[in-house]
Amino acid sequence: MEDAIRLTYAISPDDFTRAGEASSDVKKKLKQMGVSPEAVRKVSIAMYEGEINMVIHAKGGEIRVEITPEKILMVLDDVGPGIPDVELAMKAGYSTAPDEVRSLGFGAGMGLPNMKKYTDSMEVETKLGVGTKITMVVDI
Repeated sequence: MEDAIRLTYAISPDDFTRAGEASSDVKKKLKQMGVSPEAVRKVSIAMYEGEINMVIHAKGGEIRVEITPEKILMVLDDVGPGIPDVELAMKAGYSTAPDEVRSLGFGAGMGLPNMKKYTDSMEVETKLGVGTKITMVVDI
C-alpha cells in the first residue's frame, strides 16, 4: 500500500438516489488495495451511516478519506443545522428525521450509534446553525 491515499466526495442534500455512492467507492478501493474484510466492513458501515445523515439532515457537505498503512481516517464535514444534543443523538433509536424520510426507510436513529460502534475512534464537533464535523478512524 502507498503511504497515503486521499479521496474527497461532495455530498448533496436530499439526494437519496446518490446516497451511498461515496461509501461504495471507498469500499471498492479498499478491497482492491487488499485491506482486511473486517476493516472494509467497518469503514463501509460507518461511512454509509454518516453519508446518509448528511443527505437527511445537512445542506450538503464533504467527506474526506485518508488511507494509510495503519488506518483509514474519515472526516465528514457538513453545512447543516448542527446537533443540539450530541449525547441524545448518540442514543440508539433517537431520530429527528422527518416522516417523509422515514417513509423511504431511513431515519431509524441508528446513524451515530453505528458510526461509533464500527470505528476505533470517533469525534463529533458541532455548532448550531453552522454544521457538524465528524472524524472517524478505523485501524487497519
